[in-house]
Amino acid sequence: MGRSLCCQESVESTNNLAKQLAKQNAPHGLLIISEEQTGGKGRIGRGWASPKSKGLWLSVLLRPNLLPQDAPKSTLLAAVAVCQAVNTVAGVQAKIKWPNDILLNGKKLVGILSEMGAEYGKLNYVVIGIGLNTNAERQDFPTDVQDIAISLHQAATKEFSRDEVLAEILWQMEKLVEEAETKGFASILEQWRKMNCTTGNKVKVIAQDETYLGKALDIDETGMLIVERENGVIDKVVAGDVSIRYAE
Repeated sequence: MGRSLCCQESVESTNNLAKQLAKQNAPHGLLIISEEQTGGKGRIGRGWASPKSKGLWLSVLLRPNLLPQDAPKSTLLAAVAVCQAVNTVAGVQAKIKWPNDILLNGKKLVGILSEMGAEYGKLNYVVIGIGLNTNAERQDFPTDVQDIAISLHQAATKEFSRDEVLAEILWQMEKLVEEAETKGFASILEQWRKMNCTTGNKVKVIAQDETYLGKALDIDETGMLIVERENGVIDKVVAGDVSIRYAE
């Protein structure tokens, strides 16, 4: 991971650039990183603020030996890698909110967006986009997220550098990708369960056609969230289709 490198001062979106390079036969492990993004994006079409030099704004191009149906689990894999990395380097206790947000002190530290290219049952590539607030202060965030966003700088218990955090993320991700290719995702999903802060909590599920309350029970073997509605009905929730909020 990161042996091939594309460094930019400013891009619209590292994920968009990664997908362009993927179609030009860029290699597995390519790291695209920029000091800022002018059009960073999150899940379900949301924007992602990427202030210059205040975070790690990056994408990693993967060409794993996996089936297309396994690609969505790469999002959970990335969440485990990033959570483990920031906890190790900065001495914090970040947790994963299903499927792939990293929370610290109850606020959003990291967003992860996975996109893939596949055809005829073949997985061509997976792009893992990571936005990590490292050095931002409250005023660096847009006003509408200042109360719900946090940076490592604001919460770290020891000194760290962006380079050190990045290196640890790549190292953790490389190990987990190799594990997924050779042994499957069972152990990775179990690590996700240990790091998550969603299961066991009452949640609000916001889908395109309905919103309902329930209790998050677990994830299944594909990474879908298992939710028990208030009426006792059990649902399996697909990450790309819904938003999850903690219920009061």
